[in-house]
Order: sequence, then structure tokens, then C-alpha cells
Amino acid sequence: MKKEQIKKQEIFEEDLVREVLEDFKRRQYERKNFETQWELNMNFLMGNQYCCIGPSGEVEEYDKQFYWQEREVYNHIAPIVEARLARLLTLKPNMTVVPASGDERDVKTAKLSKKIVNAVYNKLCVSGVISEANNWSEVCGTSFYKVTWNPEKGTLLREDESGKYFSGEVEVTVCPPFEIYPESSSCGDVGNCKSIIHAKAYHVDDIKKNWGVEVKGEDINVFSLDNVSAIGSYGYFGNVGKVVSGVRSNYAIVIEKYESPSVDFPNGRLIIVAGDKLVHISELPYINGNDGERGFPFIKQTCIDHPGCFWGSSVIERLIPIQRSFNTLKNRKHEFMNRLSMGVLTVEDGSVDTDNLQDDGLSPGKVLIYRQGATPPRFMNFDSVPIDFTNEENMLLNEFTYVSGVSDLLRNSVASYANMSGVALQVLVEQDETRISITAERIREAIKTMAKQVLKLYRQFATVPRLTKIVGDNGDIEVFYFTASDISSDDIVFETGSEIGETVAQKRSMVFDLLNAGLLHDENGKLSNRMRVKALDLLGFGVWENAQDINELHLKKASNENLKFMDGEEIEPLEVDDHSIHITEHTALLLGSEFTKKAERNKKLMENVLKHIRRHKQMRAISESLENNN
Repeated sequence: MKKEQIKKQEIFEEDLVREVLEDFKRRQYERKNFETQWELNMNFLMGNQYCCIGPSGEVEEYDKQFYWQEREVYNHIAPIVEARLARLLTLKPNMTVVPASGDERDVKTAKLSKKIVNAVYNKLCVSGVISEANNWSEVCGTSFYKVTWNPEKGTLLREDESGKYFSGEVEVTVCPPFEIYPESSSCGDVGNCKSIIHAKAYHVDDIKKNWGVEVKGEDINVFSLDNVSAIGSYGYFGNVGKVVSGVRSNYAIVIEKYESPSVDFPNGRLIIVAGDKLVHISELPYINGNDGERGFPFIKQTCIDHPGCFWGSSVIERLIPIQRSFNTLKNRKHEFMNRLSMGVLTVEDGSVDTDNLQDDGLSPGKVLIYRQGATPPRFMNFDSVPIDFTNEENMLLNEFTYVSGVSDLLRNSVASYANMSGVALQVLVEQDETRISITAERIREAIKTMAKQVLKLYRQFATVPRLTKIVGDNGDIEVFYFTASDISSDDIVFETGSEIGETVAQKRSMVFDLLNAGLLHDENGKLSNRMRVKALDLLGFGVWENAQDINELHLKKASNENLKFMDGEEIEPLEVDDHSIHITEHTALLLGSEFTKKAERNKKLMENVLKHIRRHKQMRAISESLENNN
């Protein structure tokens, strides 16, 4: 009986592997056209611009028609993409977590959740991850974040004969579009797919280390993930890099197929196939969907959206025809100028030694011997360079601006417009930002979704207390503990609007305007110490005031006392307390619905807090009386 079960299990695994591999091949075929376009975009960005998509559906290079033809590349695509990436690099949205309710505990945990997100972003260097994703989305039109939980990272909890056990940690990685295979390219987003495949080429040693199986190594094209007969690589044409194929030896493809929850599999299914072997099968591991559902760990980010299409498009795709025309025009113009400067000789047949003339030309001081009675060699007459060349060149340069939305002001960082007022320049800057703000909004949404999934993974896996620290922009360091129970909300919102059009100078000018208008002063018309530190932080000089604000410390102490009150503890005020701040915080606790419900069941709880507030009022009155007497 046991042998029959083993045989059935083997047959089941073989059928499952065959099903996954066939599904993967089908998705490869469907996505082939998009994949070739991405390779073409990469070639044009790197400067290999004499290539096209051939009849075979592959990126092919083409040669010049004549040996004397100019074939230089005047790459305008690279600076346009660099200008867009530089502008998108300034996008650093500030996020906050909306409390699940107005209760004191939920407000406290919402603030803690915000600190967790900021701490994770700093620890994992998420800014670098976002920058990498921006590169892929700008070149290929689409990139993906993968938010997972790694149980082999974090703090070492214990070590015994069975191995090491860690607290685990969130991982955020970037998946190029070459590695993602949706159910269909007509799916609008990741959430609309019934299944999605993440396929990646791994070295056979890494496969054995991660999954404990040995597979046969092959030569794998890292772009198409197809087997190849000959080893290719990143090539070079002179000083110009090209991306025609990228092949790695002794590698195998690892296919992770994620299936969404269904009737047969209520919690979804994750199937991992390495080479031709099944190495893992389970339900979807992460509860990262809405309403506690399990979902895919992928977040899509696009450069330009296409309705009804899973893949976005890149600005490079629109610029390729213009770049080809510009290269052709410049080369033909230079060829014309070469004819003007070097000339074209007309020679009567048999009048001179043409071999000598071809080698040396009519160099200065040359003695030219020609047959008596023959016509001496002479240069053909050429007019000057036609004005049409210059007009067409200017038109193509304007086309680069119109199509890409990146003007000379953004690309060159210099205003080349004379006699232009400051208002006109500001309008020009806003027009530049209008087109790129579409891409910026896609990045903001991806970052927000990433923060939500980070909190959901911690709520699922952070079962033991975790010590985390966060370093603020003003240099202060805050250390705090948290567990999964401390995360009650994952509703992420942005504190401000889009930062894509805000420069450092604009932010500083805004802070000075607010200070001059008195909007940051308190009810007495004075700038408090707390607001002074915040203003310095906004101006970029927060490191000058790296000491923690005393009011902030009082607020934290009062908030911690509120949590102790909820647990039934009795607390005696201290003389050093800021009684006004404590009274305000404790009163907010009394007005919360959660405390009111708990106090109805435990009358002593309400009396403890009221007694504590009375003591603060008494101590404040004594302190004020002593100050008046002095």
C-alpha cells in the first residue's frame, strides 16, 4: 500500500511539473513581442542604435550600404532618460498610517506602524531598490517589487543541533519584467491575474543550497529564459555597448507559480519547479491581500499605462523613430561636408596615375604629372550645405522634446531662453513636470502598496518582540520594541502631495514664508522650541539641533502612562512632569471609546485616571503659586 502511495505521489509530481512547464512555455510565446521590444529599448539606450526587430522576431543589427558611409550615433535618448530618472529620484513621499479607530491604543499603534515602515525602509535601503525599479520601468516600461519574508534573517533566537533559528525579516527586491509571466498580457494588473509566474535563472549550486536538489546546468539566455546552443554575452561595437543576448552557463530556470485562491484551493497555491523537478508546493505563504486574504507578493510599477494591457510602455519606444532619423540626418550632413572639404576629383581616363592619386589625393605641394594634351584633374563644384539639413535637424530636436516631454530646461539644467521673466520660467518648469507627474504617481502608488505589504507581513510573522531603531533626519535615534499585536492598521496615506515639482530651494522658501506669516507661532505669538527644531529640520539644518525636544519626551511619557492605565496600573505623577501636557493626554484617554467601554466594566479604572489627573492639577497649582510668589 505504501509503495502504491509513493507511486501515485510520483505520478502526481510528474504531471504537475509537466503542467507548469507547458504553461510557462505558453506564456513565453505570448510575451515574446514585448520582450523583444525591451531588448531593443536597452540597445538604443546604450548606444547600439543600428539594430531593429528582424523577420525572425529577434533584435538584429544591420550594416551600412557603402563602405564610405558615416555611421556615428548621436544619442539623445540616454540624456532624456537620465533627466527623467534624476527628477524621479527626488520623489521621497512621507507616509503615515491611519488609525483603525479613534481609540488611544489604535492611535498609538498607528504611530508605531509608521515608525516600523520608516525603520524597515532605512534598514533595507529601499531608496536604492526604488531607484533600481525606476531604471527598469523607464527602459522597459514595467518593473516589479517582490515583498517576501525571509525566515533566515533577523536576530538569532537560538542555536541547537537542528540548526539556527532567526526572528525573520522582510525582504524587498526588484524583479525585471523579463522574469514575470502573467496569466495573460490582457490582464490589467497583478491583482486581476488568476496566476502569475516568477521565473529566474539560478546557478545549479544555488539551487542545491536553497532547495536541496541537484539539477542539470545549461546555457540560459537571461532575457528570454530560453536554452541556447551557443554562449552569447553583452557585446561591444567599438565604444558602444549592445545588449543582443545575455547568456549564462551552468544555470537552470526556477519557476515559481503563484495561483490565487479558488474553489479547489481556498488559500491559493505556490508551486516551485527547478529545472525539471518539483521542489516545493504549498498554499500561498503571505496574508497580504485585502480583508485578510492571501495574495501575490508582487507590486507592478509602470512608466506609461496602457488600458487593458498588463505591460506598460517606455518613452524610449516613442523616441526610437526620431533617433533613427536624427542619426541618418547627421551622418548624411557630415558626408556632404566631407565632400565640400576634401572634394571629389574628376579625372580623364588614362591622363594620370589614378592609383597614386587615390592614395595621396591632391596634397599641398604635390607635383601632378598628367598626359600631354589631356584635361588636368579638377574638383567637382559643390554648393554649400543645404539649409534643409539645418531646418530638419532643428525639427527633429523639437520632436525629441514634444514626444518625451523633457525640454532643454530639464535635460540641460540650464535655461537657454533669453529675456524670460521668472514667472515664465516657473510656467515652463510646471509644464515639464506635467508629463512626468503621471509616472511619479505610479511610483507613489507602488511605494504605498509596498508599505502596506510590509506591515501585513510583520503582523503575520513578527510573533516575538523585535527591537528596532530609527534615525531621523535631524540626527535623533529612537529605539522601540514591537510585536505583531502592535500593528492594528495598514491603511497607508501620504502626508503631502506629489513632491516631484518641489526643489530644496522651493521648500526652504515656503518655510520662510510660513515663518514670516506667523503661521508656525503658538497662541502667544512665539516660536516654541519644538517648532524651532521642526523648522530647522525642514530647512535641512536639523543636525544643528539633534537633542530631543523636551515636549516630545513629555508626550511619550504621558502616552506610555495611558497604556499602563489601560492595564489597570496606578501611577504617581512626578515633579518634573509637564503637568499641562500630561493632563491633556490623559483627558484624551478618558474621552476615547475603548477606554469608556473598559471603564464601564471596571469602575476602578476610571477612578485611577481621574485621581492621577487631580494630582497633576494640584502639583501644577502649587508650582504656579511658587512662581508667582517669587
